[in-house]
Amino acid sequence: MNERFIASSKLANYVQRFNDWDTELYPQAIPNCDALAFLEANVPRFECPDPILEQTYYFRWWTYRKHIKETPDGAVITEFLPPVPWAGKHNTINCPAVCHYYEGRWIRDRRYLDDYSLFWLRKGGNPRSYSFCIADAFLARDNVAPSRALLVDLLPDLIANYEAWETGWTRHQHRFGLHANGLFYTIDDREGGEYSIGGHGYRPTLNSYMYGDAKAIAKIARMAGIQALAKRFEEKAAVIKALVQEYLWDADAHFFKILSVETNRLCNVRELYGYIPWFFNLPDPGKGYETAWRELMDPQGFFAPFGPTFAEQRHPKFRLNYTGHECQWNGPSWPLATSLVLTALANLLNHYDQSMISKSDYLRTLRIYAGCHAFRQIPPDGSSSIARVIDEERPWIDESLNPFNGDWMTRTALLLQGRNNIKERGKDYNHSTFCDLVISGLVGLRPRSDGVLEVNPLLPEDTWDHFCLENVAYRGQNLTILWDRDGQRYHRGPGLLLLADGAELARADRLTRITAQVGV
Repeated sequence: MNERFIASSKLANYVQRFNDWDTELYPQAIPNCDALAFLEANVPRFECPDPILEQTYYFRWWTYRKHIKETPDGAVITEFLPPVPWAGKHNTINCPAVCHYYEGRWIRDRRYLDDYSLFWLRKGGNPRSYSFCIADAFLARDNVAPSRALLVDLLPDLIANYEAWETGWTRHQHRFGLHANGLFYTIDDREGGEYSIGGHGYRPTLNSYMYGDAKAIAKIARMAGIQALAKRFEEKAAVIKALVQEYLWDADAHFFKILSVETNRLCNVRELYGYIPWFFNLPDPGKGYETAWRELMDPQGFFAPFGPTFAEQRHPKFRLNYTGHECQWNGPSWPLATSLVLTALANLLNHYDQSMISKSDYLRTLRIYAGCHAFRQIPPDGSSSIARVIDEERPWIDESLNPFNGDWMTRTALLLQGRNNIKERGKDYNHSTFCDLVISGLVGLRPRSDGVLEVNPLLPEDTWDHFCLENVAYRGQNLTILWDRDGQRYHRGPGLLLLADGAELARADRLTRITAQVGV
């Protein structure tokens, strides 16, 4: 029987607090009255000495649960709670779907993502409306909750989706997909990045996504025993990897950038999505690409007190606009980009030998991101049409952020322009991850399919005296990960401890990488 280390009242108190603060306008499959029972049964429990980070962890599970929607086609996960006119069937949008999988893979009930996977490929979803690394998302989920039969069954659909990108299509006078130079083309809007400075072209995001999908399809093909197919997609991935490093790397700026179709030149701006290649461990180690990470903590680059800016701040076109389109990617901080980049940073810290950025920087960025989750409405100077409202106690997630004062910019811009016709459009917005960044990044449970259970915390050694992650459904086991510096918090001895189904598997006297062999 699994020993419980975190008091049951902790989750109950958080859920009660969130429910009390909430005006439930758009209940879906699991309304607020059922939130506690669902979360108690399904999500990992976490505690740490940082109250904001801990509260945000539970808040994000509470909001994710809101977006589970039952439909005639099974369960889906939504981005917006109210219906929005640009969504597809059942109000679904594939732009943040990779986040839905990386976050939702830790939910114990497998049916929700099983249904969601079938929906995208067989029941009316549109997996190519925006860039979406669907095969990688499926495989990332499988590394936590194995579903080999489903993956193999969906392999032909994943191949067809990949080949549709290769064949390409014309829309809005743009030729999307694979071009003659071997790179994939898209526009910023189709990556959820409207009005970016870098604009359209061969973007690091889509090309990294296609690399990730090719690698994932190859692995699924090996599961199915189709070695020739696996080899073919490994070769596709190798081609994309070489092209990204050759054509999208700016050796002078030390950054991955967008290559313009019109000029055949790299754009002159660093944008946060230049880190996406590390989401898939694409860049070759030791070739100098790691120098890009200096920009993340540079105040002239991306660093800001309320989250990394999407464009580097030194660029003359960096803007924080409250006029025009409400979703602009020329300056604001976007939780979607922040969460993808933190996943990429966790990969860098786990898999690359470098000195450009540290575990302390990961924690600092994650804590800033956690601190953004508060209700702040701060109109630009001179605005008197809406009141200045700040409620640091009330947890909140919305669309884009003013990186210097924490204002939820999209919300404020819509109010200022009198265009907030969809009531509470961005409230509880499901467009990013957070809990996965704690589980697989900070605590360091690294999903693998090779029979090795690996924990490598990114918490700096001298930071906390304790943390606990428990009730983790992982590859058919129930895991607990403890850090207890002096052994007085959890009374299982000092150090880092990994338990599976109540049995000790590994231990270390400090925060370091530990592994256990558990079988495939």
